Amino acid sequence: MSVNPTSEIKLDYDLAIVGGGIVGATLAAALKDSGLSVALIESQVESVSVAKGRAYAISLLSGRIFQGIGIWDKIEPQITSFKQIQLSDADYPKVVQFHPPELETDRLGYAAEHRVLLTVLQEFFHSSPNVSYLCPAEVVKADYQQDFVEIQLLKNGELQTIKTGLLVGADGAKSPIRQAAGIKTHGWRYWQSCLVATIKPEKPHNNVAYERFWPSGPMGVLPLPGNRFQIVWTWPHADAKAMQELDETAFLQKLEYYTGGKFGKLELLGDRYVFPVQLMQSDRYTLPRLALIGDAAHGCHPVAGQGMNLGIRDAAALAQILKTAHQKGEDIGNIQVLKRYETWRKRENWVILGFTDFLNRTFSNQFLPLIFIRRFGLWMLRNITPFKKYALQLMTGLRGCPPQLSQL
Repeated sequence: MSVNPTSEIKLDYDLAIVGGGIVGATLAAALKDSGLSVALIESQVESVSVAKGRAYAISLLSGRIFQGIGIWDKIEPQITSFKQIQLSDADYPKVVQFHPPELETDRLGYAAEHRVLLTVLQEFFHSSPNVSYLCPAEVVKADYQQDFVEIQLLKNGELQTIKTGLLVGADGAKSPIRQAAGIKTHGWRYWQSCLVATIKPEKPHNNVAYERFWPSGPMGVLPLPGNRFQIVWTWPHADAKAMQELDETAFLQKLEYYTGGKFGKLELLGDRYVFPVQLMQSDRYTLPRLALIGDAAHGCHPVAGQGMNLGIRDAAALAQILKTAHQKGEDIGNIQVLKRYETWRKRENWVILGFTDFLNRTFSNQFLPLIFIRRFGLWMLRNITPFKKYALQLMTGLRGCPPQLSQL
């Protein structure tokens, strides 16, 4: 056992989480009753961080994690449950349909807007006496000592210094915390960007989620409350920008064609956003007194809606490791403790990163042998039950080692 040496040092917090987005907020909320004092540091003012117009596919496992934290009853009434998922290859008529009985569940997943998840998480940890929300505050410097981390913050125009036993980077794909620690990453930028928009269809979406693969890239359709849906539409970079700049009528005509006309006339709600996509895996998720979670540690193509779910699972796994270590009297910043998290999550994340890369590369082309292979894969999904169930378990987060929070 590594006995906690920081007990002899005056710490302001047991751990500090940098990044108050959904993943960082999930970690803070998961530590509510841990006995650990937590600082959640966010550089954006609360109204700005909540106002992002994104929605995410939320897996069954992520829903169970939120249930274990104690916030699911506030989230579920504001989101949509998938009653069916349809997978198709461009205009190829043989569609793969997934239904809840194939997993012995009553649903296959959820679509949740960013503002809904983050607002509920913020309300939860605001009521937690062990969580301090430092916002807006920016980390200027982190100085890693043997027994603590000294963090310089810029808050309200003034420099402040706090000491913590562990620093957690949840500050996104370009993570300044990761870069300052000298942790290298591997991966590549795709030749594609994603266009995101919220749409009001003429016909009901019937709580069906769609993943439709085109040679230009996959298109995800997430059903939202109020008979709206969000598209996550992958194109080569220049084409994605051109689609963003099309006049509204021409854009909606293209969208009606690419969705097969099944939604009738479409109405655009709000702006269209474009962001580049990449695959990234950090060399390591941990150093002494440092852990990375979410996009700070890894990133994948948005096909199959896995990215946010990986981060939520990271947060639940790290919370479990830290709570167990604290209960045993171990130093939560000790590398031996943190390696338990890295070993658990890095291996599982590799599987999903590889899965999403395979899907995108196999379907986003017109290479004749790959067309044959993917059509054969769709045939297997339609006709071979164990293969279909395995793929569905992978997509819904039900493969691998589930965090204890999801089993409550």
